Amino acid sequence: MTEKKKLKVKIFDKEFSLLVENEEIAAELAEYVNKIMDETQAELKDQPTETIAIIAALNIAYDLSVEKNRFREFSIQATNKIKKIKLLLDQSDMESIPS
Repeated sequence: MTEKKKLKVKIFDKEFSLLVENEEIAAELAEYVNKIMDETQAELKDQPTETIAIIAALNIAYDLSVEKNRFREFSIQATNKIKKIKLLLDQSDMESIPS
């Protein structure tokens, strides 16, 4: 089991202590969340922190959904290409067998 490390991150001017397995990834994610929170606040001036957090979470969920769909499409295309290559290899094997 991987040992968890304590990491302090600052998101939206508030410090959080996290237990993480990978400090680098956790720090990058915290930075990303902070960036989205800041962008959301810039667009929704004078809104309460809770509203900004919820809208930011929805924006992050949307980004995740877009990436999942891209991955799904890539996976389908890769699977189709692999099937075509296997078919070509099977045909090549059949042609090389003496009659």
